[in-house]
Amino acid sequence: MCHSIGPSKTRESIRSNFCCSLHLIKPSNFVNNSGKAVQYWANELKIKLENIIVVTDDLSLPFSKIRLKKKGSDGGHNGLKSINISLKNSNYSRLRFGIDNNFRTGYQSEYVLGEFSKEEQKELENNIELSSEIALNFCYLGVDRTMNKYN
Repeated sequence: MCHSIGPSKTRESIRSNFCCSLHLIKPSNFVNNSGKAVQYWANELKIKLENIIVVTDDLSLPFSKIRLKKKGSDGGHNGLKSINISLKNSNYSRLRFGIDNNFRTGYQSEYVLGEFSKEEQKELENNIELSSEIALNFCYLGVDRTMNKYN
């Protein structure tokens, strides 16, 4: 259960002492084409759908709120929409990282692509550490036990 599609500059493979591999992938294309990269690497590495975890920002969660979901809709997120279309399925796990929705009407793109405030940057380090811990627990414990532990 140790295959993951998630954040990284390029594809990296990590071997652990638990005889499994963790593949971290950050698509280099636009978010609305993320599905192509996920589908390619899932096929290339023969990763089962239940072993995929997608790490994504989420406007509907308060900043720094982290939530693991086993499956679900795209919730209006263009990256998840692309993945759902490419995989022809939405039954993959996603680690949702709350970024809040504190933007004026019509400025969603600028907000999502913008810089974090100084206050937010202080919280980021701990939240990134926690997200990494959750992703690793997903690999070793599975999605259900990880959700029970962190959600």
